[in-house]
Amino acid sequence: MTKNNQIVLAKRPQGMPDKDTFKFIETDVKELEDKEVLIRTIYVSVDPYMRGRMQDVASYIEPFKVNGVIEGGSIGEVVKSKSTSFKQGDVVIGSYGWQTSYIANENEIRKIDPSLAPISTHLGVLGMTGLTAYFGLLDIGEPKEGETVVISGAAGAVGSIVGQIAKIKGAHVVGIAGSEEKVKLLKEELNFDATINYRTTANMEEALKEACPNGVDIYFDNVGGEISDAVLTQINKNARIPICGAISSYNLKTLDIGPRVQTKLVKKSALMKGFTLGDYSSRFNEGSTQLAQWFKEGKLTYRETIKEGFENIPDAFLDLFKGNNVGKQLVKVADRKYAK
Repeated sequence: MTKNNQIVLAKRPQGMPDKDTFKFIETDVKELEDKEVLIRTIYVSVDPYMRGRMQDVASYIEPFKVNGVIEGGSIGEVVKSKSTSFKQGDVVIGSYGWQTSYIANENEIRKIDPSLAPISTHLGVLGMTGLTAYFGLLDIGEPKEGETVVISGAAGAVGSIVGQIAKIKGAHVVGIAGSEEKVKLLKEELNFDATINYRTTANMEEALKEACPNGVDIYFDNVGGEISDAVLTQINKNARIPICGAISSYNLKTLDIGPRVQTKLVKKSALMKGFTLGDYSSRFNEGSTQLAQWFKEGKLTYRETIKEGFENIPDAFLDLFKGNNVGKQLVKVADRKYAK
C-alpha cells in the first residue's frame, strides 16, 4: 500500500513558530473512488499568511486544525486516475498542502501546461503571488504614468512582481528590502528606480525623501511596522495604500502599537485599504491572462528560493520570517516521474 508523509500542526505557536510547532506523520493512501485521482507532490508553497492560520482566531480564512495537515498551494503529477478529466502524468495544482501524496476529487484541482513555463511559476508569478500583486496594485493602487510607487518587502514573492507591474505602468518605483543582495536584485535585474536597505539605513524618512523627491503616490505595504510608519510621513494628496500584509507583526506576543494614521489619511485625502486575493476570485481569469501575456513578452521575470526535500518544509517556512528568501519560497519534494 502507498504511504503518504504529512506535516501537521502539532500545537498553536506563541510568538515565532519553531520545529515543535510541526509534526511529521505517515498515513496509508486509500483506494481511489470514482472521479478521484492520486497525486504525487512535486512542489509545495510556503507563505507568510500561513502564520495567521496557525492562530485560533476569526479571520478571512479558516484556521488550521491542530493535528491537521498544513494546507497551501501544491503542484503534483497524477499517478492514478478514476476521472475522465485527468490521466497519469498530468501536472496539476491544488491546495492540498504539506504532504507527499493526495487523493483529490476532480473538482479540487486543475491541470497546468508544463510547456508554457516552468511548473513552479504557477505557485508564484503566474499563480497566487502574481495575482495578489496584480489586483492589489492595479485595483487599489491604480498607478498612473510618472507617479511614485514604494514597495516594502520588495524582494519578496509579491513585492518583486508589484514593482515590475508598476514599471510596466510607467511609474517611478522604489523598493525597500533587507540586504545588499536584495537591493542589487531590485536595481539591476528588476529595474527599480531606487532602493533602500532598511537594515543599514539610519534614517528611513530621509532615505525616502531622497528616493522619492516627488513624494509617495502609492505605497504597497507588505510589512507594516516602523517601515510603514516612515513611508506614511511622505505620502502625497490622494495617495493610495494597498495593505497586502504585515509580516513584521505576525510573531509578536503583544499588540503591535505604532503612530495613529487617521490624521495623515485625512490631511492627504488618502486611501488605505486591506485586501486578500479571495476578494478578486471572480476576476482570476483576467489577471492570469494578463500576467501570462507580460511573462511571454519578457516584461515579467521572477526569482525563486527553492529548498530541496520534504523534511525541510518547516525550515523553508521559518526562513520567510528571517528574510532569507529572495522572490517566491518553494520546496521541491520530488522530480516528475512521468515527464515527457
